[in-house]
Amino acid sequence: MKRKIINPYLHPDFKEKGYNCFACAPHNPIGLHLEFYEEDDEVTTTWIPDRHFQGWLETLHGGIQATLIDEVSGWLISRKCQLAGMTTQLNVKYKKPVAIDGNAVEVRAKIREIKRNFVFIDCQLLHNGQLCSTADVTFFCFSKEKSINDFNLLPFEVEE
Repeated sequence: MKRKIINPYLHPDFKEKGYNCFACAPHNPIGLHLEFYEEDDEVTTTWIPDRHFQGWLETLHGGIQATLIDEVSGWLISRKCQLAGMTTQLNVKYKKPVAIDGNAVEVRAKIREIKRNFVFIDCQLLHNGQLCSTADVTFFCFSKEKSINDFNLLPFEVEE
């Protein structure tokens, strides 16, 4: 069952504190405005790229693909582990070009393994039903106390 993850940082207090994430802040004028969903053990997002994000002609820039992968992985940590974390490794394998053709890109992330404070994530980027990029992502997760006190982590809930 697909359920939307509620962005806890949409509260006006966080905009005043500087919440303006390039990937997920809906008010960032040059941002991606991503929204996220939980499907069983995965966190997903879909996004339609336009020509502002091209690398080669009519092709989505690889750095934007890496940003999409990194962001969905971060939301996976926040939702599934309810902790703040930081990317320590992002290994993207670009398998196929992603055409900027008006169709959505889908990004899916899933926890592969947890070892102490490290979470190992498998991620896929799909376009027009084809696997275009994969990634192995490693996140370091902070303690619950540090996540709340130092990173203002709020509970990441889903719409019922």
